[in-house]
Amino acid sequence: MAVWQRPMQLSRQVIVQGVTVALLILSSLLFLCDRAAACTAEEREALLSFLAGLSPRPGDGLSASWRASSPDCCSWDGVTCGGDGAVARLWLPRRGLGGTISPAVANLTALTHLNLSGNSLDGAFPSVLLSLPSAAVVDVSYNRLSGSLPDLSPAPPRALPLQVIDVSSNFLAGKFPSVIWEHTPSLVSLNASNNSLEGSIPSFCATCPALAVLDLSLNQLGGGIPPGFANCSRLRVLSAGRNNLTGELPGDIFDVKPLQRLLLPSNQIQGNLDPERIAKLVNLVALDLGYNNFTGELPESISQLPNLEELRLGHNNLTGTLPPALSNWTGLRCLDLRSNSFVGDLDDVDFSGLGHLTVFDMASNNFTGTMPPSIYSCASLKALRVGNNQIGGEVSPEIGALRQLQFLSLTINSFTNITGLLWNLKGCVNLTALLVSYNFYGEAMPDAGWVGDHVSNLRLLVMDSCELTGTIPTWLSNLHDLNILNLAGNRFTGPIPSWIGGLKKLYYVDLSGNQLSGEIPAALAALPLLTSEKAMAEFNPGHMPLTFSLTPNNGAASRQGRGYYQMSGVATTLNFSDNNLTGGIPGEVVGKLVTLQVLDVSRNGLSGWIPPELCYLARLQVLILRRNRLTGPIPPALNQLNFLAVFSVSSNDLQGPIPTGGQFDAFPPGSFRDNPKLCGAAISVPCAAGESPTSPSPSSSKLVSRRILVSIVLAVCIGVVALVFLVGCVVIAVRRARRPKGSVGDGGGGKFADASSLFDYSMTDLNGDDSKETTILFMSESTTTAGGAARRVTFLDILKATNNFSQASIIGSGGYGLVYLAELDDGTRLAVKRLNGDLCLMDREFRAEVEALSSASAHHKHLVPLRGFCVRGRLRLLLYPYMSNGSLHDWLHDRPDGGAQLRWNDRLRIARGASRGLLHIHEHCEPRIVHRDIKSSNILLDAAHEARVADFGLARLILPDRTHVTTELVGTPGYIPPEYGQAWVATRRGDVYSFGVVLLELLTGRRPVEVVQGQRRQWELVRWVMGMRAMGRHEEVLDRRIRGDAGDEAQMLYVLDLACLCVDAAPFSRPAIQEVVSWLDNVDTIGKPTEDVVTKGP
Repeated sequence: MAVWQRPMQLSRQVIVQGVTVALLILSSLLFLCDRAAACTAEEREALLSFLAGLSPRPGDGLSASWRASSPDCCSWDGVTCGGDGAVARLWLPRRGLGGTISPAVANLTALTHLNLSGNSLDGAFPSVLLSLPSAAVVDVSYNRLSGSLPDLSPAPPRALPLQVIDVSSNFLAGKFPSVIWEHTPSLVSLNASNNSLEGSIPSFCATCPALAVLDLSLNQLGGGIPPGFANCSRLRVLSAGRNNLTGELPGDIFDVKPLQRLLLPSNQIQGNLDPERIAKLVNLVALDLGYNNFTGELPESISQLPNLEELRLGHNNLTGTLPPALSNWTGLRCLDLRSNSFVGDLDDVDFSGLGHLTVFDMASNNFTGTMPPSIYSCASLKALRVGNNQIGGEVSPEIGALRQLQFLSLTINSFTNITGLLWNLKGCVNLTALLVSYNFYGEAMPDAGWVGDHVSNLRLLVMDSCELTGTIPTWLSNLHDLNILNLAGNRFTGPIPSWIGGLKKLYYVDLSGNQLSGEIPAALAALPLLTSEKAMAEFNPGHMPLTFSLTPNNGAASRQGRGYYQMSGVATTLNFSDNNLTGGIPGEVVGKLVTLQVLDVSRNGLSGWIPPELCYLARLQVLILRRNRLTGPIPPALNQLNFLAVFSVSSNDLQGPIPTGGQFDAFPPGSFRDNPKLCGAAISVPCAAGESPTSPSPSSSKLVSRRILVSIVLAVCIGVVALVFLVGCVVIAVRRARRPKGSVGDGGGGKFADASSLFDYSMTDLNGDDSKETTILFMSESTTTAGGAARRVTFLDILKATNNFSQASIIGSGGYGLVYLAELDDGTRLAVKRLNGDLCLMDREFRAEVEALSSASAHHKHLVPLRGFCVRGRLRLLLYPYMSNGSLHDWLHDRPDGGAQLRWNDRLRIARGASRGLLHIHEHCEPRIVHRDIKSSNILLDAAHEARVADFGLARLILPDRTHVTTELVGTPGYIPPEYGQAWVATRRGDVYSFGVVLLELLTGRRPVEVVQGQRRQWELVRWVMGMRAMGRHEEVLDRRIRGDAGDEAQMLYVLDLACLCVDAAPFSRPAIQEVVSWLDNVDTIGKPTEDVVTKGP
């Protein structure tokens, strides 16, 4: 399924910008006349106050211009005045501005145009922006503004002159306002898309009859679409996709004749498409109702829409045949009807008149007949997909006329004559993706050189499960851009050709299920994307015109057919299983494949020993060697493969002890069965006294030497640390001995004089340099006083509220310090985190980092905001609001009935919220923040059970040379990504791994790590889930307390596949957090599995 794509975004922006520009050009004519006077002193002061709240980009020149000696602010950069000298226009888009928007702009009473778009402004959305007395245009889009949009009282003194409002792509949340629109009768364009606004859509048209553009997409709006759109006689764009809208389309929406774009995808709208009503929208250019619940037939009256260019109705429940009148849609550019239940012969429709068509997607329906010859007349076609239907016959030579074609998918049909198809593709000079699986049964694969010339630009070639005969064709050697090659499930014979090493962009090869013979070729070591970390890191194949999907077992796939535009998301794979290969597994070859994730050579005739060089494949997650003739021991060094999730050497002739430690402690006995000479705890066969693995080869000896060297270095480091610690203790003791008695924060003595006994610090650590009583500033607007001033409390207030930091007040602990519950005199409850001061930055740096964290956290609904801080000697306190519902960990694992109370909808909502919080710190904070310790106990639940991510950014407060002191500083066992075991460098991809573990907790109800009773080992959730999936037992991992809910299991399996993508052993194969957010939002719109199967899996 296509994700993370705002439908029709570009075209919609063109219309929005067109409306805006038209208004601006008209109004700008007012500014061409000579100014009669300079701006007033009040306006100058208002602008300087506005500037004071900003953080201009260095070198921008704004500060220098505005602080110039000239008192006439009309000459300042970005400021334009009207004929009377009053400031009428403040125009500063894309200037790199940070900071907040000062309410002082309200003093610019003549301001008609305000444009601050495309900057980095943060803070709460100023309510004055929508009540400026003269403002016609307010554009603050693409910033970081938070809070909610203001609503007005029911009876404001006058109407507002607003015509254009654009607040899109911010962090706005809360209920979408409803009253304010009663006082904006001149409103022409409103864009509030890409926020987190909730509530329902108001009845705009009753009070905003001039409305032309309404974009509320990518929010969390619910309820039905209100009636009354007939009153919006000028409406051209209505976009509300990616929300939670329900019900049917209101009938009067079809009475809006000027409507050009009706975009409502990814909601829960239902009902039939009424032919008579749709015919009224004669100006419609784009209709996108995909991923909804529409039923009935495709109305033939759509042919009466002469301007229609895009029709997207995929992933609904539409039935019937395609109307013959479809041939009249001559202006159509995109036709997407996939994943419905259409029937009939496509040849019954004449597509020849669709000369502008670029996307034709009829996949996953029930069409019959042959490929319609008329489709070959669509000369502009770039993507053609008819997979998963009942279409057959030969593909006509006329397909060569599609010179713009880039993506062709014919999978799961009954096409014949593979030779003819490849010959006919000669004219498709731009073809980059060819998917023809499950067709051409039993035919011979052509091996002529002309084939490579005809399809020389292919990057994705999928021909599996066709039972083709012959040898692997040599024309493949001419496909120098090929990335993915899948020829599995055929009947190819002969060796794996050595020229495969010449395909320098190849990283995925599946030749399983053939009759290949010979040895594993040494040429594999010449593939740069498998042998070079740098080459793989720089690999960027770009996008496909349509998505292609993967099956679950290839290490980076989705059970629901997750769609990929980026081919870089596919796991690096060599699958030669189920063939007749002989010889040994060449250690000198496989040891060089350092980026390889999946290696499957099972069900062959391979012999010799398992090469210890396999332990060099640090990214390897699947290693399957079963059903061969391998002998010798299992190399002990394989237990160093921390990513390894699937391992099998069953049905060989191996001998000796099975390695222990690492991943080997979790592999089931079936991984080693039918090897009678093996012994070890994994198969409950004791080894003979003194029996040990065979001495390692020279290659593995290097690893032993490396271990010895690491041990020596660690021993030296530990000695140095112990010496420093000893010296520190002596210094502290001397300082304490010299300190005068009674030196306390309230003046020397008093009721808190004994507080030093509660800390592992001296009293100077509590009091600094015996300065005045320390105050703690609360920075969140929610804790300001009634007068609007920031509230302050003292350090002594915190001591009192925590009962002198007593043990009874402790509510949590972690690698950064203890957490106390503090209840102030007025009833305010706080969570006070006391950091380990020895690890923290110095005062100035610490304060700067905390202030940065406060600005990043206080304005997102799914983060726990930092309310205040205290620096007192070596003592560091961070103050957060107390979350009354505890953590996700509490509900899943500690409360007796907590897990049962969290139904699937609750868990899905928590996952969505936490992912949005993580997205905020990854993508929208400046600088971007890596959490380093995502876990269920750091996902707190507020009073409304909304998820809030806690403890983010704490690593920024720690001295750089201390971040490696304990593993807790880079994560928590069970959540730590495998790559952290090799280099202690935290990354955003590492956070995604940890979040994937949290998803698995939500799905299974189990802890990430559990102690196995009666055994000296731990059970790990990730390893267990991956093993169960490898055996096809997906459903068995789901939490039994919720898996019985009707209709939920399909969604849970979808999220299970997403979680497994997140915990992919290879960081670059994990999705970015913005993709995770998008896929979680898309759970409610799961359709039928897609048809473009890339691989069968091991």
